[in-house]
Amino acid sequence: MENVQLNRWRILIAATLINICVGSIYAFSIFALPLSKLLAVSMPEIMMAFTINGAIAPIPAILGGKLVDRGGARIAIFIGGTMFGLGFILTGLATAPWMLYLTYGIISGLGQGVVYAATIGNTIKFFPDKRGLAAGIVTAGYGGGTVIIAPLANAMITHSGVQTTMMILGTSFLIVILAGGLFTQACPAGYIPAGWTPPQTSGLRPVAVNLNWRQMIKQPLFYVIACLFLIGALSGMMVTSNASVIGQTMFGLSASIAALFVSLYSLSNCLGRIFWGAISDKIGHLRCLMMIYLVIATMMLTLALSGSIVGFAIAIIGIGLCFGGTMGVFPSIVGQKFGMKYYGVNYGITFIGYSGAAFFGPRIANSVAAANNGIFTNAFYIALVIALVGFALTFLYKALENGKNPAPAAVETV
Repeated sequence: MENVQLNRWRILIAATLINICVGSIYAFSIFALPLSKLLAVSMPEIMMAFTINGAIAPIPAILGGKLVDRGGARIAIFIGGTMFGLGFILTGLATAPWMLYLTYGIISGLGQGVVYAATIGNTIKFFPDKRGLAAGIVTAGYGGGTVIIAPLANAMITHSGVQTTMMILGTSFLIVILAGGLFTQACPAGYIPAGWTPPQTSGLRPVAVNLNWRQMIKQPLFYVIACLFLIGALSGMMVTSNASVIGQTMFGLSASIAALFVSLYSLSNCLGRIFWGAISDKIGHLRCLMMIYLVIATMMLTLALSGSIVGFAIAIIGIGLCFGGTMGVFPSIVGQKFGMKYYGVNYGITFIGYSGAAFFGPRIANSVAAANNGIFTNAFYIALVIALVGFALTFLYKALENGKNPAPAAVETV
């Protein structure tokens, strides 16, 4: 099916702008210390809100994906955007940690997941010819939102306090996301871009593998992909949730300078999604993943051994690029291996890998820091080892990829 009157690039831009808003979730380290002081509670108690936010991600991702698969991308954005903005606004009214867990952790977390699944699940269907690049661009907004939000939020907190800042940001996010939803159109079934011909298989009609979620979870490759997703995102979640704190406690940065480093990390995260997404289109997902895990290991070693601000900056950039690459590459991996017909739900389920990283990453980092007078060094070594495990798993991925094809019942001609 070809539908030339649809402007897929406009839809891509709208999705990217929407994700800039929901990507502000990565700026939590800017809010963490002020909230800790305001509520007079420990950092681990505050960080639990961020952990909850990430840990529940597969639930809204599956729900948002289901709406996308049924042509309801715009509805999903409206619902998720409303919840996300409202969660931020209510966070500004929180007076106890349990309220943060409900507002920032659950309400904003659910809204964020629905919006993210809707934007990426719908947009990637418009780009079967540039799947890696499209996934990289649309997720770049998600990763790059903090580039803008971190310094802005820090300045607003200094001037107006953290609670007022949360309410203002929540209102702004609500307006932008709902406006972006108006420019979103559901991708028609079987959409083919003008001028593009699907690849042929052995001279026959094009073949598409379309597994529903029940068929997908019967594939050993699914579990390897989910584990690789978790490992790739783990180091990024460690740093995402603690970048400002690490900068201030281990490298002696002021709050304002630490906020700039958070923005540097987020910029790297943003660029990494586009860079690695495009690279994966050129050299393949497997080689791309192998490079990502090796770079993560190297950067974690740099972070652990370096005592200089330059070393911190290099590590922040490298980890940000690879975290972005992880988030940009796996959407296209899921589409390639399990098909696009049920992509929304399938990616939502695979997103359990990210959920695991969101749950364990901050907890590992904060637990290690709490046991070592605020020093995160041992957590960096743990992340280094886990990255090397990820590198080893890529060989299992290759073996499964080469040795077993999806069930015949899941193969359809298009």
